[in-house]
Amino acid sequence: MSVETTTVSVPEGRPALLLAEYETPGACMKAAEKLRDAGFTKFDTHTPFPIHGMDAAMGMGDSKLGWIVLVMGITGLMTGIALITYANGIDYPIIVGGKPAISIPAYVPVCFELTILLSAFGAVFGMFGLNQLPRHHHPVFESDRFKAATDDKFFVSVEYADPKFDADRTPELIASTHPNHIEIIEDTES
Repeated sequence: MSVETTTVSVPEGRPALLLAEYETPGACMKAAEKLRDAGFTKFDTHTPFPIHGMDAAMGMGDSKLGWIVLVMGITGLMTGIALITYANGIDYPIIVGGKPAISIPAYVPVCFELTILLSAFGAVFGMFGLNQLPRHHHPVFESDRFKAATDDKFFVSVEYADPKFDADRTPELIASTHPNHIEIIEDTES
């Protein structure tokens, strides 16, 4: 079986990635496993729906986002404690009804709100940072065939920037996974 290979030519472009198209999610997952086993780290899969087990097939670990949210939540809690302690105990100590200036029930609303607020900021901005967003252009969008990734096709893209990428061996490795089509995408962004 021969695989059709094309190059998307873009004026003044430089090679950015190799894009392989597959018919089934299983073939896409096997290609991801083969790339992972070969030591590639800068590759991605593009599918019309989530595929159970794809993270493991790509060799991805657990997300660091939970740790970012935890640190930001603890920061919010400590900021709330420091704020109430300073405001009620040091800056403006007023004794009302015989209650102590530093009283735990006064801490609850402020600490809760700051914990939730900073956790939410950590989740949103942490997700943007970890996903390298916003990225308004990606070379994969230069391919006309890639539009099918939202419909019924499955794609694997391997970046030329990957340390394991070899201009001769990588296309052979991809071809050994039996894709329908292989495309070399050139980047228009410098």
